[in-house]
Amino acid sequence: MLGLEIIIFIIIFLFSVVLHELAHGYVAFSLGDDTAKMAGRLTLNPIKHLDLVGSIIVPGALILLSSLGMGGIIFGWAKPVPYNPYKLKDPKYGSAKVAIAGPLANFSLAVIFGLSLRFIPVIYTIPGMLMVFLYIVQINLILGLFNLIPIPPLDGSKILFTFIKSQKLKMVFARYGFMIFFLVIYSFLPLLSKLVVWLTSAIIGS
Repeated sequence: MLGLEIIIFIIIFLFSVVLHELAHGYVAFSLGDDTAKMAGRLTLNPIKHLDLVGSIIVPGALILLSSLGMGGIIFGWAKPVPYNPYKLKDPKYGSAKVAIAGPLANFSLAVIFGLSLRFIPVIYTIPGMLMVFLYIVQINLILGLFNLIPIPPLDGSKILFTFIKSQKLKMVFARYGFMIFFLVIYSFLPLLSKLVVWLTSAIIGS
């Protein structure tokens, strides 16, 4: 990546993770939980959502490796929006609805900007716009798919535990969660990269 590309990538990444977290907060709020609002998290201000490790260190290191020709896929995460599941109007599926909202926000962005590339040819004539739109599509596909992995602390685990009430499974994650997280991420990244390439092509029609 060149310097300008890195700056554009970072801006798009921050915008995407902020919308991801906002989606969680607004769905929780719509279901009766004002925890995120009271914490000042229903805002577009990225500073309120950034996580030192997930939003800066991890993606920064991956961007650096990519710029040196050693990188693969770049991912990260933001500070989770707080919510109180006991305040949700839907106690059975409320947590799953809040969890799925973030990835759905990312997929929506990817589809909107991908279809724009597909059906608005003038975008290709504007210098730099193709790169920007492609980054928006790919970054949001990565964030959406990555967060659906069903291991804590990712959104997929909250969806999983809504439908599988296994205390034994929760205990396994509590004890070995850190090791399982990195093992699964390491194993899943090559598949994630292929999925992103395939979905990008399917959306933009290339």
